[in-house]
Amino acid sequence: MRFLLLLGLVVLVLVVVLPQLSAWARRQAGARPERRDELVKDPVCQTYIVMSRAIRSEVGGTAVHFCSRECAERYGRGERRA
Repeated sequence: MRFLLLLGLVVLVLVVVLPQLSAWARRQAGARPERRDELVKDPVCQTYIVMSRAIRSEVGGTAVHFCSRECAERYGRGERRA
């Protein structure tokens, strides 16, 4: 009988209490400010592209964003402007 009571208590904790605790912890951590997507400039063709859609590459420890693979390849070959 004690086993069933203990099992019921464990199930209660898992189903009810843990989700409430995790929701509380997320609220306590604070809602991170939503980051808006920003425009970045392609160094090859000089066009602006939304960062989330840009092709990203690391060059010398700096992030460089491109509008297309072609521009990224041209940048790699040393062609900086169209």
